[in-house]
Amino acid sequence: MHNSPMVAALRHAGIVVTDMERSLKFYRNLLGLKIVWDKFESGDYIDNMSALKNVLVRTVKMTANGGSLIELLCYDSHPRKRLGGNEICNIGSSHVAFTVENLDQLCQKLRESGFKFNCEPQFPPGGKVRVMFCEDPDGTLIELVEELT
Repeated sequence: MHNSPMVAALRHAGIVVTDMERSLKFYRNLLGLKIVWDKFESGDYIDNMSALKNVLVRTVKMTANGGSLIELLCYDSHPRKRLGGNEICNIGSSHVAFTVENLDQLCQKLRESGFKFNCEPQFPPGGKVRVMFCEDPDGTLIELVEELT
């Protein structure tokens, strides 16, 4: 029996969006993520993986300084709206967290672009980081964390 973990690393987090260009303004222009893949996908492979028929999905993979990936997915063939609100306590993936270099500067940039926050940046117990939450254009919760030195 092999004793090492079966999972080697987190590959990416997928976020379904309703309007790719609007979401790119948030993730690329405001958060500063870089696009490393931008393709429309369709065919048997995508249909099988999605358990849907006749899928057409635009997939944009983005990275922060060559590190972790997020994958934005816009299902042109199967548009959906968010069911109910997106409370952090809902079952399933609740949020995506990003480490940021200057939380105050990013908050100002987001505020000027019309984004709202749960609260001002907070110091959790221990005080080694500052943290705040906002929502992306579709209401997906985004945690922004600044590590303090």
